[in-house]
Amino acid sequence: MSDFRIKQVIVVRQDLKMGKGKLAAQAAHAAVSAAERVRRSRSEWYQEWVAAGQAKVVVKVDSLEDLLDVKARCEAESLPTYLVEDRGLTQIPEGTITCLGIGPAPSLKIDKITGSLKLL
Repeated sequence: MSDFRIKQVIVVRQDLKMGKGKLAAQAAHAAVSAAERVRRSRSEWYQEWVAAGQAKVVVKVDSLEDLLDVKARCEAESLPTYLVEDRGLTQIPEGTITCLGIGPAPSLKIDKITGSLKLL
């Protein structure tokens, strides 16, 4: 079981071979945008997450298909998500889906879907 009652998970595609800086920027986009979405839609989750230190976990998947599968499973469980599409200004083509932000949301709900994914 997670040590945090509320957390955020960022799921990153490994097949894109992004540089470390690019990967960090994309993960940051996912974290901020997903958190803003939750702040507006589930403010109680957002407030609890902020008060508890904004726990985040970054995990990896092997492909776009795997990423979209995680997103679909989250949506089936009514978990808030944010899909990041790159603007194509640096390393990868415009419109490339790079990562997925999940939550902040209850850890137990997120862990049902992402608990078996490997840490980045």
